[in-house]
Amino acid sequence: MPTKRIRVIDLETSGDAATDVCEIGWQDVVSIDGGPWQVNEERGALFVNPGRPITPETMAIHHILDVLVADAPFWRDIAPTVLQPEDGVIALAAHRAAFEQRYCTPRLTGGAAWICTWKSALRVWPHLSGFSNQLLRYQRMPNGLVHEIGLPAHRAMPDAYVTAHHLRDMLNETSPEQLIEWSKLPGLLPRVRSGPDRGKSWSQISLSSLDDLARDRDIDTRYSAEQELERRGEIEPRAPKPKAQQSLF
Repeated sequence: MPTKRIRVIDLETSGDAATDVCEIGWQDVVSIDGGPWQVNEERGALFVNPGRPITPETMAIHHILDVLVADAPFWRDIAPTVLQPEDGVIALAAHRAAFEQRYCTPRLTGGAAWICTWKSALRVWPHLSGFSNQLLRYQRMPNGLVHEIGLPAHRAMPDAYVTAHHLRDMLNETSPEQLIEWSKLPGLLPRVRSGPDRGKSWSQISLSSLDDLARDRDIDTRYSAEQELERRGEIEPRAPKPKAQQSLF
């Protein structure tokens, strides 16, 4: 069987425009001959010239200076070389992947599927107290994660390296197909995260509170409340979307 590869991506940016990337990092997670998923040695990072000065606000997070990216390639030129490796990928992945997808457009990725490790962690490890990349790191203490390689935080390669260890463990519990499907949906929150019922599981709150939360501005809160309403039989389940005729795998 061929090697299956999922490439974890992390971006550091200088703003919200489509080309405001100043660093891309990656770390591969692979399954060889149908064996367990593992984090391999395929990792790296490249500076990217965003084409305009890096803002002080973002510089204060990642500490990337304008002088460091002045001679780097532009995003449109470097992105495909990382997002579309020669041997291909069955998916790209990122923690809170919606952020990376703003910059890694289908034109640059070749239309690759995405896995969001944040949304997946909510499903696989709902008992945990929080789901940020770094909190997962220290709650879970993944086997094989070399502490120094995962530092400094808020730099592209170290963050991708940490995320890859979460992804590896998820893949050894469930399938890539399942993670991709979960990633297409809003986040299924294990607990209410704001308001008077904050911290309670959805099964603990009243029907009136659920009805209110199902109209919340936050899409993840709305979705999670709707799922509990469905479980209680208060609303009809959403009709499943038809599956594509051809499998990705």
